[in-house]
Amino acid sequence: MSKKAKIVGIILALALAGAFTYRLVQMNGAGSEQGEHAGEAGHAEEKHEGEGHAGEKGHEGEHAGESGHDEHGAAGSVTMAPEVQKQNGVVLAAAKPQQLAGVIRATGKVEVNADRIAHVAPRIPGKVVSVRASLGDSVSAGQSLATLDSVEIGEAISRYRQSKTRLALVQGNMDRVKALVDRKIAARKDILQAETDYKTAQTELATDEERLSLYGVSLAEVRAGARKPLLPVRSPISGIVTEKHAIVGELADPSKSLYTVADLSSVWVLVDINEKDLAKVHKGQGAVVTVGAFPDLKLKGRITYIADLVDESTRTVKARVEVKNPARKLKPEMFATAELALAADAPPVLAVPEDAVQDLDGKKVVFVAEEGNRFEARQVQLGRSAAGLVEIASGLKAGETYAEKGAFILKSEVKKGEVVDEHGHGK
Repeated sequence: MSKKAKIVGIILALALAGAFTYRLVQMNGAGSEQGEHAGEAGHAEEKHEGEGHAGEKGHEGEHAGESGHDEHGAAGSVTMAPEVQKQNGVVLAAAKPQQLAGVIRATGKVEVNADRIAHVAPRIPGKVVSVRASLGDSVSAGQSLATLDSVEIGEAISRYRQSKTRLALVQGNMDRVKALVDRKIAARKDILQAETDYKTAQTELATDEERLSLYGVSLAEVRAGARKPLLPVRSPISGIVTEKHAIVGELADPSKSLYTVADLSSVWVLVDINEKDLAKVHKGQGAVVTVGAFPDLKLKGRITYIADLVDESTRTVKARVEVKNPARKLKPEMFATAELALAADAPPVLAVPEDAVQDLDGKKVVFVAEEGNRFEARQVQLGRSAAGLVEIASGLKAGETYAEKGAFILKSEVKKGEVVDEHGHGK
């Protein structure tokens, strides 16, 4: 073998050895990476599996807690001794079935009682000198709201004084003629004429006095010789000033209202009655009115008027409910709802007074008396309501003793206990 052939053989042998070594190294590296990935996957799988079991256990605990709360069905409890119950007006009663009257609900609007409103205007023209009442003021009947300076007042006072002077002259003449007739110096017809003139003067003076009285001028001031008095503009009724147009310096006349006074102790609620319910509604029927501004305020009234025409577009009939308005909480133009009570014709249902149901943490509850002067705030489901009663669909059984009155006091005690617990102190 030649030298050149030996060198080529050695190079080929080295190349084969290097290729084999490189392949071996690549195989070992891939195996170790697969092992590492497999280990990580196994670890992740164990971790997820552990978390899954823990989550399921946690949810099971939550469901268990929720089911336990539902089984309990109570929103709180409070203990109150009998003497304290009596002091706070807590009255117990046994739940029993009662008949609920049917109800028709109608919506409408509060309006001023048109029989108790007055537009105040002067009886004669004049210039406004002073203003004594403003918007929203409470005024009484006969109170002066403004004063006017009127030319007609001066003329009326002048005529009155002239009539008074003429009467005095005519009376003196009549007395003189009587004396002459008695002495047979004057004829009988002279005394008759003198008496006629006296009666005419009396009538004229009475007319002038009545005119001043109608204008609102005090006759005592005029008789006392006072200068031309100012004309008072008085309110004919007691109420609230709802409109004011009187301005100092402006001219006023009988065609222009200076004030509007309304007696809001009683208001009207005009409601729309559906045509299909018209046969169930009659004049004098009782109604309970509520407004959105005061949802807990229930005012009793009666239907005083039912319209004779049906509205073509709404197929409703207007009805007027007159309602007492204590503290003037019902304002004209307020939207209102009227509940018209119907005769009770449905089977009896378990019902309690509306005041016995309280709102506690967003739940409707009734305080049920337990052993040892303890009251449980039990959640209930409500049904229909009428005439101050509300149906208990679930949560209370017939015969159970509950707080018929004073439930609000018991609710307050429960809330006090919650505040104490939040601060970490004992009751």
